[in-house]
Amino acid sequence: MKHTYKITGMTCNNCKASVEKYLNDIDHVFNATVNLEKAEAEVTMDKHVATQVLKQALPDKYTLTEEQKNNVFESSGVSSMPVEDEKSKFQQLKPLLLIIFYIATASILLHYKNWSWNAFMLDFMGLFYIVFSFFKMLDLKGFPESFSMYDPLAKRVPVYGKIYPFIETALGLMFLMRFEIDSALIITIVVLGITTIGVTKTLLDKKAIRCACLGTA
Repeated sequence: MKHTYKITGMTCNNCKASVEKYLNDIDHVFNATVNLEKAEAEVTMDKHVATQVLKQALPDKYTLTEEQKNNVFESSGVSSMPVEDEKSKFQQLKPLLLIIFYIATASILLHYKNWSWNAFMLDFMGLFYIVFSFFKMLDLKGFPESFSMYDPLAKRVPVYGKIYPFIETALGLMFLMRFEIDSALIITIVVLGITTIGVTKTLLDKKAIRCACLGTA
């Protein structure tokens, strides 16, 4: 028998390999294969294994749920997606929103007495790069694989994904220290422009995307 499960929390091929290993180690699981882009696992069993058993076999960072089938008797105007799924998406975005809020607040506090939009934006971008590069530094090995899923340059030139966190750190310091601002702005436009093109193409192709702005965290 074969079952398909949705799995959240995977960000790179290392995660994919880990999930497959944990699932394949379960008794009565004949074969488990993971599709990283769809965030799905297809599990073949020689005897039924409860979903709870599969959940317990995975580390806490991964969430496994049985794929819901659409009920043909339901009205087509009624959404079959549970409210909990919508909440979980917001929870996934919450750390990102909090980080941006704190960066913006810190930038405002630095200049609220002598307000300057120019100085505010330079410090905002400086803190933005420093904070986000920090999260990427936590897993320098796993980040390039996640990043290359949607950044076209990282996909074609793997070394770019490896040095990207250091590029962000350098740009952050340039903005904060007001060093070669014109060069930093040009590099920012190029770097973020490439990523924007990749993200846009991925979304237009209706592919699943796992943002690597916080690295694999």
